[in-house]
Amino acid sequence: MTTSAATVSLAPNQETNLASFLKAANNAPVLTAEHEARLARQYRDKDDVEAARELVLSQLRHVVHVAKGFTGYGLPIADLIQEGNIGLMKAVKNFDPDRGIRLVSYAVHWIKAEIYEYVLKNWKIVKVATTKAQRKLFFNLRKSRKTLSALNESETQKLASDLDVPVKTVREMEQRMTSSDVSFDGQDNDDDEFSTSPSGYLPDMRYNPEQLVMKDQSSNNNRDALYTAIADLDDRSRTILERRWLSEDKATLHDLAAEFNVSAERIRQIEKRAMQKMKGQITL
Repeated sequence: MTTSAATVSLAPNQETNLASFLKAANNAPVLTAEHEARLARQYRDKDDVEAARELVLSQLRHVVHVAKGFTGYGLPIADLIQEGNIGLMKAVKNFDPDRGIRLVSYAVHWIKAEIYEYVLKNWKIVKVATTKAQRKLFFNLRKSRKTLSALNESETQKLASDLDVPVKTVREMEQRMTSSDVSFDGQDNDDDEFSTSPSGYLPDMRYNPEQLVMKDQSSNNNRDALYTAIADLDDRSRTILERRWLSEDKATLHDLAAEFNVSAERIRQIEKRAMQKMKGQITL
């Protein structure tokens, strides 16, 4: 599935294209759970590109909603939406309709992750690397560092040797990467409306996108561990947990008791034992 096959092409500086995209996103039909699952199976089992396209179109309004939350970083909204579209298509490609969850719940993580990466790259380049040489060092330094904490002297020396750059250059870039933003207001001003401080014209940088990426990746890892643990359960335990906690219409203990022809207390015991088993696997 390619971008051109699934979405409207966006040009950052062409307002007419953006307006057309927003109109198409808002007018796209909302799919029922059954229709969505049927399309997802058609794409998964038969590689039906048209089914994938219909799934993508049905979720575009969510891409726009997420992208608008990142406009404070001074990046074009069309670019943010385009990156979100890429995340959405990855989500559709990996979506499993048999999990019992809606596509939007699954796709939002992919959409955010793709936009996070885009914002992080652009924001960090502007902030810490202004020349071609600095950008090269910045990306190499990011890949070489094992943690986000400041480097000690031996690590600095080793990085300088590995990257074939002066130690002073590594220290300067390290300082830029680990420094935090500070206010440069000349003086306090209670009348914000008429403030002429440069800080009043900067985008809001209080929410560090690098931390958001790490948080989102951690959430993805936890979700994958959860699904792996669920897959290791016996059929009855897995069905009970999925119906009780992962389905859109959550079943009660009495609903499941009637379905399995046992008491509600027995369902509760099975649920508790399954959750304890999963907890042990996830924390290993």
